[in-house]
Amino acid sequence: MVINEATEKKEIIARYRRLLRMAKPFLNEGDAKLIKRAFTIALEAHKNMRRKSGELYIFHPLSVAEICVEEIGLGTTSIIAALLHDVVEDTDIQLSDIERMFDKKVVRIVDGLTKIRGVFEYGSSAQAENFRKMLFTLSEDVRVILIKLADRLHNMRTLESMPRNKQLRVANETIYLYAPLAHRLGLNAIKTELEDLFLRFTDYPTYRDIANKIDETKASRNRFIKQFVQPIKDGIDQLKIEYEIKSRPKSIYSIFTKIKKQNIPFEEVYDLFAIRIILDAPLEHEKSFCWQVYSIVTDYYTPNPDRLRDWISTPKGNGYESLHTTVMAKNGHWVEVQIRTKRMDEIAEKGYAAHWKYKDNTSKYESNLDKWLMRVRETLEKQDLTALEFVDDFRGNLFNEEVFVFTPKGELKTIPKGATALDFAFEIHTDIGAKCIGAKVNQKLVPINHVLNNGDQIEILTSSKQKPNEDWLRFVTGTKAKTKIKDLLKEDRRKVAEEGKEILIKKMRQFKVEVDGNLSERLRDYFNVSSQLELLFKIGKGIITATDLKRFIEYKPTGPIRKPATEKPNAKTIEEELKAKVREEDTILIGEDMDVVDYKLAKCCTPIPGDEVFGFVTVSEGIKIHRTNCPNAPELLANHGNRVIKAKWTSQHELSFLTGLRVIGTDRVGLINDVSKVISEELKVNMSSLSFNTDHGIFNGEIMLYVNDTRHLETLINKLEEVDGVEQVSRFDSRMSQ
Repeated sequence: MVINEATEKKEIIARYRRLLRMAKPFLNEGDAKLIKRAFTIALEAHKNMRRKSGELYIFHPLSVAEICVEEIGLGTTSIIAALLHDVVEDTDIQLSDIERMFDKKVVRIVDGLTKIRGVFEYGSSAQAENFRKMLFTLSEDVRVILIKLADRLHNMRTLESMPRNKQLRVANETIYLYAPLAHRLGLNAIKTELEDLFLRFTDYPTYRDIANKIDETKASRNRFIKQFVQPIKDGIDQLKIEYEIKSRPKSIYSIFTKIKKQNIPFEEVYDLFAIRIILDAPLEHEKSFCWQVYSIVTDYYTPNPDRLRDWISTPKGNGYESLHTTVMAKNGHWVEVQIRTKRMDEIAEKGYAAHWKYKDNTSKYESNLDKWLMRVRETLEKQDLTALEFVDDFRGNLFNEEVFVFTPKGELKTIPKGATALDFAFEIHTDIGAKCIGAKVNQKLVPINHVLNNGDQIEILTSSKQKPNEDWLRFVTGTKAKTKIKDLLKEDRRKVAEEGKEILIKKMRQFKVEVDGNLSERLRDYFNVSSQLELLFKIGKGIITATDLKRFIEYKPTGPIRKPATEKPNAKTIEEELKAKVREEDTILIGEDMDVVDYKLAKCCTPIPGDEVFGFVTVSEGIKIHRTNCPNAPELLANHGNRVIKAKWTSQHELSFLTGLRVIGTDRVGLINDVSKVISEELKVNMSSLSFNTDHGIFNGEIMLYVNDTRHLETLINKLEEVDGVEQVSRFDSRMSQ
């Protein structure tokens, strides 16, 4: 690659000036000088660095700063932090150097964006530890996560130049943590783009297929929209207010999830777009104007009464305000219409950042997001959670929609959708949750696991004799309730463990054995427990008795004691050992050198030759091969990216692999016979199992069969779709049918 330094210098200056032009409207006196200082430091620090694509590294912090300004709406402090976000992690500059030149806010944000260095103990995860560290800063200054989202968005936009295994890790980490976080902070545009980019880099054929089909239907869609909105425009013109009507296409990822969830082809996804009406209305008249426009829309088109969503009276937890209705168009298709004001639209697109602009005018948005941030702080205060437990708890609260319920005195409370009476009890107070024995919902007695619905009025019933138990964790959905129940259970375990410790010390004295770290390790190994707390708990509960302890003292090991369960195995050693075991029939090449090594096919996604796959180094079962679109891929790659290795199929042998097909159609005599003939006689495919259900003339069948590869499977699907009565044939994971 030929590098033209003069051209690069010009491009750096051009991008820097563009950033200043974007920021100019809100810069105070002296701000431009601070931004220039941050830019100069970043330029010098990254001067000899290039990205995988070959372009200068400085373009990355400049792009992140641009996203912060233009797409999120952040100010000077965020621009400075965005320009410096990688200097501590990747160069010789220290946080103390930044503190000398900028204020503590900048230092705190840059620190929150800097990854933790060093080795992590086994059972943890570098990604989870860094995510937790970043969120510690989030609880003090939300800008740290907004800049991180800008950083992640630019990384996803430039992921093309990264090696395949890194693309998979970054994309799955994005869908697992960052897209839900953008959703929760109300950054709808960023969330949508992150989801689409995830699909593009994990399942490009599907992404391209949906994108092409959207383009093909664009002209007819535009004609339809023009006809649809004309009578609405005529009606709104009578109101004498400024307005704008846009059509918003459904994102590729949301179309993909709908196709997958409802098991329908693209042609049957009717809500490919939504009509958005944006009104320029003063704050005090927002609500009345929105409802007047709703009345105009429903004068011309019949609404679906089950699809009215009023997020103006009760905004979503991420601050989203809008009035949604779905109406029947003249061509017989449902169309979603969204009605909102300019203020609501900016909040819907820019999320939390827009709060600063409107905080003096309305408190609804601030209070909803502040409640969520308060929950984050509560989660962060739990120091005894491992990083992985923390990420799991945190994720639990990200994508939950809310329902609105009332206390006995009529006070409105917002709780996550799917929350139970017990969740609600813990929302009120930990003591009420801990003593909850049931509830009255709308004056009717219900158990503690009763799921609450919009508009329910709840009264919690308590008893001083009630105590939390492990079962409670199965049906509560909120992070607050789960965390409090775990705390209460741990407190009980600690009390029992204290008693166990006294029993152990007393017994060891009788046997004249010193209680030290070496003894604890031997005890844990002998009784096969994972932690000291569990060991002492079992002694305190009497699960490990005095007789058991005596047997331990008398036990003489014949060989070396095995390592405790908590000690970290060397992932590299596992890989090296596996490379020594070669099987002739292997058809997967693994690792950077594309060697033939021993592996197992993951049962969760049943990969077959032709599928795009990756290898995952497990603790006890060697390397497992997963499809890149495996349901478990986001969690594996987001939390344990360091244990992911390259893998790809070769066509050395014609082996058979078990996979599943779902067949849907209209029932007729002889249909099952025709389907099985195509499979076993025409294509000579062996079936493992065949099951069909018929319901009022519609049949639904599941077939487990053995195929050679994805091309073989595609041929089979095409042949089955030609059978009279068969409407749709699709692949599914064998795991799902079990």
